[in-house]
Amino acid sequence: MRHVISVIVENKPGVLTRISALFSRRGFNIESLTVGHTENPKLSRMTIVVEGDTDILEQIEKQLYKLIDTLKVIDLPKDTSVNRELVLIKVIADKKNRSEIIQFTDIYRGKIVDVGENTLTIEITGDDGKLEAFISMMSKFGIKELVRTGKIALHRGEKTVM
Repeated sequence: MRHVISVIVENKPGVLTRISALFSRRGFNIESLTVGHTENPKLSRMTIVVEGDTDILEQIEKQLYKLIDTLKVIDLPKDTSVNRELVLIKVIADKKNRSEIIQFTDIYRGKIVDVGENTLTIEITGDDGKLEAFISMMSKFGIKELVRTGKIALHRGEKTVM
């Protein structure tokens, strides 16, 4: 089972190293990791996606709380959170298929952010299903390059992590 964990940490040098070392030592695989400032510049939020059962999730939470820089650890289940990821994808676009790629980008509410002589670079955000469907659609045109930001997530409604 895939888990999205939100970790509030102090915004200090070396925190990312300590957390990634913890995952490495314990043999927990990180599927994606994003880090950014919160509304409080003294704090950062890490969104970590891991695969594992509830016992592994419990172990991860306990280990993270042992680190002095960790203030809060929250599991964000899919049904009670909003999850998004950003993808930049560079697709081969010649005269024959360029308009078709633009139409698919519009349908998926993507945005063309760069145009080359034989390529289009597209920005698209969404959940896993939307992004995988779009990437699959673009693969028939020829993907030259692709990069994903990693997932970010927040609780739905009024609930917050802090």
